[in-house]
Amino acid sequence: MTEDKRKELESISLRVREHIINLSTDGGCFTGASLSCTDLLVYLYADFLNLHKGNLQDPNRDYLFLSKGHDVPAMYGTFAELGIMDKDRLKNHLQTTDSVYWHPNRNVPGVEFHSGSLGHLPSVAMGVALDVRMRKQNNKVLVITGDGELNEGSVWEAVLVAAAHQLNNLTFVVDRNQFQANVATEDLIPLEPLTDKFEAFGCSVQRINGHDFEALEKAFRALPFDSKKPSVIIADTVRGKGLPSIEARADRWFCNFNKDEIQSLLKELHGADTTNLESETLIVR
Repeated sequence: MTEDKRKELESISLRVREHIINLSTDGGCFTGASLSCTDLLVYLYADFLNLHKGNLQDPNRDYLFLSKGHDVPAMYGTFAELGIMDKDRLKNHLQTTDSVYWHPNRNVPGVEFHSGSLGHLPSVAMGVALDVRMRKQNNKVLVITGDGELNEGSVWEAVLVAAAHQLNNLTFVVDRNQFQANVATEDLIPLEPLTDKFEAFGCSVQRINGHDFEALEKAFRALPFDSKKPSVIIADTVRGKGLPSIEARADRWFCNFNKDEIQSLLKELHGADTTNLESETLIVR
């Protein structure tokens, strides 16, 4: 990855995090999890997937399913920055006049499938990957799950079926931020050794730093990892990434900040020097 490309992706991620913070008021959203998933979504939509505002209905497009639907503020923000979604529509968050709320809705362009109930979309993605193969097309199919979501048995059923059909066009991406709601995953139902578990279920696995764009590029450009297996990318991330005051905190899963707190968090996101912060950013939307 060139330095210019990395800087571009970092800049987009910063702006997406601004959107997430601004959505964390007047009803709030799942702030911590959305911040952990931001770099993944920015890399995939901005650089990897054949999916953009001009081909959202094209049968040859790639598919991304956000199974951990509560991370949708990161998806909204990414869509807004890439022109898939009008930025002004973010102002409708949680309004009864729009479908911009806590989980993905297909009334928002770019959303492939409703989600919110965890554990469902791995099976949907597996079905789409099978359909793509039957039609002899080359679409890439990705599904992003949470690590706590892996407690749902339906996830592992989808993995087993995908392995049985040798769906090498399907990639499971795990946002491994170490938390499930307001509890650490390893304190609730331990997931490790996670790589070994996916391999035992018939997948080829790589584990990477989910905030390192060069590591993301290296892993995703290597897909499929095995010509006869579905791929799994375990992306180690930090809940609340970008805001040290809430990073890796169990109590910062769902947040509903007041307007003064939003202002403070936006400044924290940019560090001590806020001179390059655009004035519109400081307006609580």
